[in-house]
Amino acid sequence: MTRFATIAGVGSALPPRLVPNSWFETIVATNDEWIRDRTGIEARHFADDGVQTSDLGVEAARGALASAGIQAEQLDMIVCATITGDTQFPATAVWMQTKLGVSCPSFDVNAACSGFSYGLSAGTAFIQAGMADTILVVGAEIFSRIIDFTDRGTCILFGDGAGAAVVQASDAPGIEGTVLGADGTAAEILWMPAGGTRAPASRDTVEARDHFVKMPNGREVFKRAVTEMAAACRALLEKSGHSIDDVDVLIPHQANARIMQAVVDRLGIDPAKAIVDVAEVGNTSAASIPIALDRAWRAGRIRQGDLVLFASFGAGLTWGATLVRWTMPEPTS
Repeated sequence: MTRFATIAGVGSALPPRLVPNSWFETIVATNDEWIRDRTGIEARHFADDGVQTSDLGVEAARGALASAGIQAEQLDMIVCATITGDTQFPATAVWMQTKLGVSCPSFDVNAACSGFSYGLSAGTAFIQAGMADTILVVGAEIFSRIIDFTDRGTCILFGDGAGAAVVQASDAPGIEGTVLGADGTAAEILWMPAGGTRAPASRDTVEARDHFVKMPNGREVFKRAVTEMAAACRALLEKSGHSIDDVDVLIPHQANARIMQAVVDRLGIDPAKAIVDVAEVGNTSAASIPIALDRAWRAGRIRQGDLVLFASFGAGLTWGATLVRWTMPEPTS
């Protein structure tokens, strides 16, 4: 008997501290108009000192569990997509497991802003293989801890937050398909140079500010993001036997408004179908798709039976697309 997987619950968490564009005017040569025009971002959320990535992940997870109508004890596995984990090891998923008070296989996925696509694909595969029935897939980041606040090109882009999805076995396909990709030859156009075995932490790496995110070629990142997300969507639709006209909702990685508009244009989809949630959230990396997904569902923009298309792109370079037939009913509150 063929096993399928579906999204049965979603949740999200944003730290209460809202940081407007005007805050950056005090630390770098920029202004609110410049940031809005180039990114569509008006504000983003930063976690307070002492808050850990797993804390945001657990908050989002509890929302997802509640919307799915299940308890944490029913989880067979936790998959956390993050590049800003609590610790280099163990995995942030393990810290989440402890805070949720459960015991189940738990691991992290590192695919940067494509992390949720990769994590959701892994969770779906475990369910289809019969190795689990209920999996929590989380994207969680505290990007403000790895931002170089002297670098105008990157510090204005990112925010903190978490999004989660409960993925369960189902009789009919909810998650209809996924396409993933990567190109390591372009890894150094978006990366963190130090902190691993290639450049272990030292006085020199700290003084060079190499423990912060670096994007030396933002124009190329923009170009590749648009190209790869659009191509992944087309490949997935073809593989799944759908056309772009069949898609009811498009949720692209919330990198910036210009990238998302370019993806919409290239796909030829009605702009009204695209979820653009970046204005007061910013780029939350692996958390961006599940945050936008949860907020769109709770706002009534995603309805039962809709065909929802996710598209992601991140450091690696990595990218992905996922096609989901939405099976959740409208939220009760």
